[in-house]
Amino acid sequence: MNKDTLELSPGEMRALGYRVVDLLTDHFARLPEKRVGSKGDPAVLRPALLVDPPAGPQPPDEIFATLDRLIFPNMMNVGHPRHFAFVPVPSNFVSVMADALASGFNVFAGSWLAGSGPIAMELAAVDWIRQWCGLPETAGGLFVSGGSMANLTALVAARHARLGSNITGATVYYSDQTHYCVERALRVAGFAPDQLRKITSDAQFRLPLDELARRIAADKAAGLRPFAVVANAGTTSTGSIDPLPEIAALCREHDLWFHVDGAYGASAVLCGRGKALLKGLELADSLSLDPHKWLFQSMECGCVLLRDAAILKSAYRIMPEYMIDVHRNLTEVHPCDYGIQLTRGFRALKLWMSVQYFGLDAFRAAIDRGFALAEWAEAKLRQMPGWEIVTPAHMGIVTFHHPRADYAQLHQAMLEDGFALATSTVLKGRTVLRFCTINPRTTEADIGETLDRIDALVRPD
Repeated sequence: MNKDTLELSPGEMRALGYRVVDLLTDHFARLPEKRVGSKGDPAVLRPALLVDPPAGPQPPDEIFATLDRLIFPNMMNVGHPRHFAFVPVPSNFVSVMADALASGFNVFAGSWLAGSGPIAMELAAVDWIRQWCGLPETAGGLFVSGGSMANLTALVAARHARLGSNITGATVYYSDQTHYCVERALRVAGFAPDQLRKITSDAQFRLPLDELARRIAADKAAGLRPFAVVANAGTTSTGSIDPLPEIAALCREHDLWFHVDGAYGASAVLCGRGKALLKGLELADSLSLDPHKWLFQSMECGCVLLRDAAILKSAYRIMPEYMIDVHRNLTEVHPCDYGIQLTRGFRALKLWMSVQYFGLDAFRAAIDRGFALAEWAEAKLRQMPGWEIVTPAHMGIVTFHHPRADYAQLHQAMLEDGFALATSTVLKGRTVLRFCTINPRTTEADIGETLDRIDALVRPD
């Protein structure tokens, strides 16, 4: 080791690298046997880690011992086959290795000058997603951290294209099932609370078309400026899909921007039943989706697409003097011109490499399995006394209720037990438990035993 240059010898690099790969291999191989995760106590973790950094090098054994003792045991294994909470992130090992390569080569994917090869691959991977979603050749976008940044990137571009710098009186419409990151994105984009129209969802937890049309007409009559509708392609709570073709038609009628938040569900368009459910996705002016969810990539991996990619460039491109060498060749593409980040990593590699390694048919089958597992869970629940299906299996999510369930106690008991984890949500004022079953590692046995354990916790007698 050369401390002056922060370099390791080839032997030291291999030893450290093999140790990391062995740790990851063991994690993936033993994941079904592990606890689904643990939530650490701040009174323990923070003092243990809030210590002065060492002046000199520490032995690798001590470094890994700290990771093994304090870090990795105190987290949720969101790719665990019995992690049914929120939206699982069931990454694959090829994606993890791609992340290691992207990090190891320290790729700067902000400008063609610094990363022409990686950017060319990103453009190809984005175009795959464009084609899967049925968007025209004019569409394009970029990889971002996740749905929050994808929605923000799209909505700021929409504001720029339709409103310019004057957002006075502009109004935006979405349902009460829309992910909270959309409202946060609109706040960041400068919209005041009285410009946001959160509409009560219908009995299927979708944005109701009649009420949407009524609110748009009322705002127009009041002299306001209806600007955009945000529709859902798979809500977090129930997997519900808003009536996309009808909303698109309404947006065309009133010249509104049509944004689809497909962070959770849009990737399902790859399989047959997902494509049928997501009809109308191809009509979006902008779209968000997260490959780190139903395309099984490691975090962070989100994507934003615009029907007209040139709008992104118009919204975000700034050309300071110190970037003149970057922009000399007009045929080159610079992702920094299409979004918020200048400094950005090589997220596209993991999706590209995973698809190359497994083939697209394997992804289609894995997505379809998520549908089937939720249906299996629903069928079992219908045979369990006292349990009520609140929303049937849809887009890999099923919600259910038991009159004797104390959901706070149930959640805590599951955390302490560590076998599996589910989380609750509130639907029309009613607290329910939900399962999200998109992890292809999950088995029917995982679901069955988890439900039996939940049933025992609710009915301990």
